[in-house]
Amino acid sequence: MRRVDGRPTTNGRNHERDRQIRGIDRTRLDGGGRLRRGAAIRHDVLCHQAGSGKGADLGGIEGADRHCQQLAQGAGAGSRTWHAYLSASAADGKPAVNARDRIGKGPWQNAKGAVVAKDVDELHGSNNLTKQTALSEKGDVINGRGDTPNKHDILTGSQPDGRAFPAGEDRTCKNWTSSTAGSAMVGHADRQGQRDDDASKSWNSSHPSRGPDGGCSQADLRSTGGDGLLYCFAAN
Repeated sequence: MRRVDGRPTTNGRNHERDRQIRGIDRTRLDGGGRLRRGAAIRHDVLCHQAGSGKGADLGGIEGADRHCQQLAQGAGAGSRTWHAYLSASAADGKPAVNARDRIGKGPWQNAKGAVVAKDVDELHGSNNLTKQTALSEKGDVINGRGDTPNKHDILTGSQPDGRAFPAGEDRTCKNWTSSTAGSAMVGHADRQGQRDDDASKSWNSSHPSRGPDGGCSQADLRSTGGDGLLYCFAAN
């Protein structure tokens, strides 16, 4: 038995690993290695194209999850459970929520079949999330630095390792319920910023939101290159 690229497979286990990690299920390809016409790609991560219009007030994490589920439904993937990549601060007797703990184990591939990370550790390390792979549910590229309008700021509320910030350090606009005062940590979907440093290139923890309305309004988010967008992951 030979692979699509002509090289022999060594065993079933390696073949299955190759199918998953390289990004496109080989059973969906024709003899020339191209995606068969009409073959749907199982996608596990998306970056939605339009915010709620209420800034960082998403109706809490639960509201953000519902939005991700609706987007996935429209893309034909609603049979799976989708969660927003968001952290939340400890509050009202409830523990903190870490974004990395609510998105499943991976691997995750985008709407065009490219794998962005094979597991949680790779996602928060050397992943394949770029402007060309952090696609919308429709497979479109999200506007980034140099585009008009720039929408590369993605709400996450997370530290680089995908965990929530310490108690008392609000980076979630009051746990995703405020569209006025507060601050939300954002990442850059295009991995670009004003400086050549790690923060500017971070997909999940670049800088806190800010602006004349207090930091959490739609206008505030747009003022630094955002639109209230989210990363959505299939958790199962």
